[in-house]
Amino acid sequence: MDVQDFLQRISDGLKNPITKEDVFGKEIEVSHLKRIDKLFEKGLHYYLDPKAPEKSKEASVFFRKQNFQNDELNLGAIKVVNQFEELKLSLSAIAKLSDLDFKRQIKKYSISDNPREIALKARKVLYPKFDSNRRNFLKSLIGTLASKNIMVFEFIETWNKKDKANIDGFYLKPNMIVLKRHQSFSREIFTLAHELGHYLLDEEEIEEINYAVFNKNVSAIEKWCNDFAFFFLAGKFAEAIDSLENASSINDYHHEFIEKVSYQTHLSKLSLFTRLLYKGKISKSNYKLVKEEFEELYRQKQEEKEQEKQLQKEQGIKQRGSVAKPIASPLFLSTIQTAYYEGVLNEYEVCKKLNIKPEKLERYI
Repeated sequence: MDVQDFLQRISDGLKNPITKEDVFGKEIEVSHLKRIDKLFEKGLHYYLDPKAPEKSKEASVFFRKQNFQNDELNLGAIKVVNQFEELKLSLSAIAKLSDLDFKRQIKKYSISDNPREIALKARKVLYPKFDSNRRNFLKSLIGTLASKNIMVFEFIETWNKKDKANIDGFYLKPNMIVLKRHQSFSREIFTLAHELGHYLLDEEEIEEINYAVFNKNVSAIEKWCNDFAFFFLAGKFAEAIDSLENASSINDYHHEFIEKVSYQTHLSKLSLFTRLLYKGKISKSNYKLVKEEFEELYRQKQEEKEQEKQLQKEQGIKQRGSVAKPIASPLFLSTIQTAYYEGVLNEYEVCKKLNIKPEKLERYI
C-alpha cells in the first residue's frame, strides 16, 4: 500500500487524522503504534526489534515471486500468507531441533506431463477411503497427505472480520498447503486437489480458484492444476463425464447423472457443468441457465435459514453457535508432540502453537 492508503487506514475513526510526520519522524506515540499494529497484527515487540525485517527468498513467497494468478491480493490475503510463512519457518526450526525430517516423498512433475496420468498415479497413493460426508472426506485427505510429509492448514475468517482474504488457498515450498474454510466443503476439497497439483509441479501460487467461471485465458500451470484436480477427484467418472452427449433441455441437461457423480466424487454440480462447458458439451447459453438455477436454489436456502433464525428469535429460542475450528494436520500435531517430548517446546509454547487452553493439553500430548 502507498503512504496515503496506510495513513488513511490507521486514522480510521479519528477526528484528527494521523499525519506522515507523526509516523515517519524520529519519535512515534504509543497510541499511533498501537493503531499501526491493529493493521499488521505483529505485536508491539516487533517494532522495538532493532533488527531490520528480512527480505530474503526464504522469508517470504513475495520475495520469491513477483506475479501471482490473483494480481489484486488484498491486505487480508497478504496477512494470511505472511502468517503461514512465519509458521513454516518456525516449524522448520522446530523440526531441525527435534531431528524430524520433512523430506519430499513424491517426485516433482512438469506441465509437459499428462495431468490425467499423474492424477491416476496420485489417486493410488494419496486418495483416501471415500466418505460421503464431505468434511470427513476432507479430513481424511489431509491425513493422507500428512503421511507423505505434505502439511495442510485451514484458516477460518469470522463474519465480522474487516479485511477478508480474497483467496481460496495457496502452496508454499517445500511442503505447505493452506486452504480457506468455505461453507461449501466441495469447493474446499477442489481447492486442496488444485493446490496438490501445485505441490506436484513445485510451483508456488496464491490464488482465488473459481471453477464456476469458464476462462480459457488461465496460465498453463493453472490449467494443468485444474485438470489434475478434476481427474484426481473424478476417478472412474472422468471418462463418463467427458464422453457425455451434449447437454440440453432434451436430456434435462444430464441433471440426474451429474447429481450422482457429484455425490460420489465431491465435485460440485456446478464444477461438473463447468467441465462440460470446457469440453464443448454444453452451450454457453444453456450453461448460464443451469448456473442461474443453482444460484436461485442457493438464494432460497439462505432465505429459509434466515427465516428459521428469525422465527427462533421471536419464540425466545437461544441461538447456539460455536466458532468453527480448523482441521488439524496429523503431521503438524506429531511435529509439535515430538518437539514437546524432545524438550524443544514447553507447555506454554505447545498451547500457543495449537491454539488450545492449558487444561486441554493432556488431550494432545
